[in-house]
Amino acid sequence: MTEKMPDPHPGGVDPDDCASTAHQWEIARLAEALRVDPREGLSADECHRRRLSFGPNLLPDAKNISRLRILLNQLRSAVVALLVVAAVLAMVYREWTEGLAIAVVLLINTTIGFVSELRAMRSMEALRKMGTISARVRREGRILEVPAEELVTGDIVLLEGGDVVPADIRLIEASNLAVDQSALTGESEAVDKTADGLAEEVPLADRSCMVFMGTAVNRGSATGLVTGIASNTELGRIASLVEQAAPERSPMEKQIARLGGQLVWVTLLCVVLIAGVGIATGKDWFLMIEAAISLAVAAIPEGLPIVATLALARGMWRMAKQNAVVEKLSAVETLGATTVICTDKTGTLTENKMNVKRLVSTSGAIEFDHNLSSFKSGEEQVLADGNELLREMLITGALCNRAELASGSIKGSGDPMELALLEVAQAADISRPSLDQAMKKIEEYAFSTETKMMAVSYTRNGSVIYFVKGAPEAVVRHSTAVRGPAGTAPMTDELREHWNELTQKLAQDGLRVLGLAQKSTRTQHEEPYTDLELLGLVGLHDPPRQDVKQAITASKRAGIRVVMVTGDHPATARNIALAVGLASDDTEVVQGSAISPWNRLSEQQRQTILNAEIFSRATPEQKYDLVAVYQQAGEIVAMTGDGVNDAPALKRADIGVAMGLRGTQVARQAAAMVLRDDAFATIVLAIREGRVIFRNIQRFVGYLLSCNLGEILVIGLAVLAGMPLPILPLQILFLNLVTDVFPAFALGTGAGDADILKRPPRDPGKPLVTRSIWLQIIGNGSVIALVTLLSFYLANSWLGLGGYAATTVSFLTISLAQLWNVFNMRDPRSRMLLNDITRNPYVWAALALCVILLLAAVYVPSIAMVLSLERPSGLAWGLVLTLSLVPLLIGQAGKFLSRRMAGHHP
Repeated sequence: MTEKMPDPHPGGVDPDDCASTAHQWEIARLAEALRVDPREGLSADECHRRRLSFGPNLLPDAKNISRLRILLNQLRSAVVALLVVAAVLAMVYREWTEGLAIAVVLLINTTIGFVSELRAMRSMEALRKMGTISARVRREGRILEVPAEELVTGDIVLLEGGDVVPADIRLIEASNLAVDQSALTGESEAVDKTADGLAEEVPLADRSCMVFMGTAVNRGSATGLVTGIASNTELGRIASLVEQAAPERSPMEKQIARLGGQLVWVTLLCVVLIAGVGIATGKDWFLMIEAAISLAVAAIPEGLPIVATLALARGMWRMAKQNAVVEKLSAVETLGATTVICTDKTGTLTENKMNVKRLVSTSGAIEFDHNLSSFKSGEEQVLADGNELLREMLITGALCNRAELASGSIKGSGDPMELALLEVAQAADISRPSLDQAMKKIEEYAFSTETKMMAVSYTRNGSVIYFVKGAPEAVVRHSTAVRGPAGTAPMTDELREHWNELTQKLAQDGLRVLGLAQKSTRTQHEEPYTDLELLGLVGLHDPPRQDVKQAITASKRAGIRVVMVTGDHPATARNIALAVGLASDDTEVVQGSAISPWNRLSEQQRQTILNAEIFSRATPEQKYDLVAVYQQAGEIVAMTGDGVNDAPALKRADIGVAMGLRGTQVARQAAAMVLRDDAFATIVLAIREGRVIFRNIQRFVGYLLSCNLGEILVIGLAVLAGMPLPILPLQILFLNLVTDVFPAFALGTGAGDADILKRPPRDPGKPLVTRSIWLQIIGNGSVIALVTLLSFYLANSWLGLGGYAATTVSFLTISLAQLWNVFNMRDPRSRMLLNDITRNPYVWAALALCVILLLAAVYVPSIAMVLSLERPSGLAWGLVLTLSLVPLLIGQAGKFLSRRMAGHHP
């Protein structure tokens, strides 16, 4: 859809040309056409008006699944196909009631599946939207952070390394800008961008003054003018030509689908085998057809895919409530198998609420409290006496800065470290707006991981001043002089060693350290990082999070190693590790330079890396190699990251965890999970929830299959023994819709055992249904079948019942036995009476509902007539209740013995 401005521009420039030809326009003319002042940005009213006219900045979501597709998904399974065959067979043999009932069950099952999957899919889509990107814009002269979908044509957008470009943008200013536009153009390398316009039409890949929606800023910073949004972007034009992508299915969902398919083949084999044996031994054809229909219906756990989808969706919602937004379904099951967490320090183990604690210059060290009131240094109160060197340090920190302080109701935005530098400058009555008025800005040199510094140049008093901040060792290394109260002195080797020792001392006190420097020249556009004049060091305090120590203890108890991987100074990393209980006094810090790809490491080097608990001065490339080393050693790795260069490590990790508050948008897109609070404790909670979800799915699969196996054995053994059918096809359908599905739903909602984090991670190589679960399925199913056959036999021989009265007894016995079987799904290590199943209110609600429906099936005449049931006598009820409890008692006895043999005590 071609975007049109609300009303014609009086200058006669057609704004329709802006989107596709913006690279050929001069900035002034383009801004005039879009009616915006780049220095001020749009007003709130104008943004609202344009948003109403053009709609949100959103592309059609390829992940959205239509209602029709969800409905068709319910009809494509082998389960449905088998039930359709059973219905057709019933109709052919004039069993109209059975055929119609199977058709009704299909309708009900399809409806339940459709509604459940629709809600689950929409829930997952809503969860993904929690991680949508944001954009920093200039509106009414202020820098704001808004959701990218609220951008309009004419907005002024600020970009930094790690951002995902939120719209098509014509660059106004660009500093060391490189953009990865491979998703759009296929180029393998990041492309350098400038603000220089182009005189003629060029291919998309060569439009160096444009950045496009969906591409990623690799490095640098820029300011630009939005020229196209939504479908009017280059990405939007491509998206309109692409069909919707198939929905993602996790390995767990594939296992469940494969299991359903396998059950169909096993069912067909059983049907053929039993029918063949029956016919060969002279059994009635009609009886064999009825038995075949019963077997087909009994074998299929109709609720399996529905409950699996709901369990995943509910578990993901629980994670989201705990600030962990899962971006990829496969992450849910991998979380439960995590063995190593590689975590950053800043904002994850610490609060990321920085404040300037200490300033160090040749004048001495200045301490600040959290209110930025200066303490006395000797006899002087530094902020009060106008110390010029201190003032230059504060000016440098304020100008080498892209953060924005809070103003009125508008929140501050930007890196917490840069916000802290603005706050301490403001405490000394130094503000960036006043500095920008007093001096003229020339150029900005964005921070890069290669230089570990950033710079900005201004003209002041006829000179060009370069203001520089960065890693202290980098700033000290590039400094050739040191400024003092009496002037500058050459930077000697002794002085350089002295400043490195000061850096070490600040880091040992747990402070994050920055170096500040300046350079004065007569010419513009020089190399900013040569011949610097060191001003001093800034120590910033970032206290550890209160909940980290407990979370690390919980991780270790769960068999999960926690490793700190940070770019900070070794002493700073060690200090924080000691504070949060990650390390002990004799723990060694390994430098990131010791990390290399697996095949380049000796065995001793590998062991050093695998045994280390703290890595300092680690680069993004080294983080990537570290993940690979752990994986080669058989570990399942969760890696945290926030920068654009962390994206490869996040993708390489089994679970990439991006920071939602301070993380770049590129990192969030590369990750499998996003933390909305950046807290380490949230990772541990997510791992617990991942274990719970996987265990819940194992439980309801075990429950459904044991119930269905019981039904199969009842029919099969009865046919082979020459007995009448103890339960009829319609009764089995009723069981599968009542006693199977509702308790299975309840099992899928469990909150998990309290001790689930006291157990080691599961082996990711094991299947969903393990050997022990199969043994449990076979054991529970066999006992349920035996007590059902016994109840049918006793109803005939002892109670003297026959026909429908006898099948009513066996029907009620298997129904209640299946209901009580839900308590056999508890973990053997849990307590018999108090466990996560008995504490689950949904389990009790499901049981109550099922009992009511069973009573209705017996005592409501119309239902009883359809199901061929009769009202049982008191003696019959006594037999039913007694025998139905036997599988529960045997199952609990088995778990009791298993617990005792494992060394646990009830």
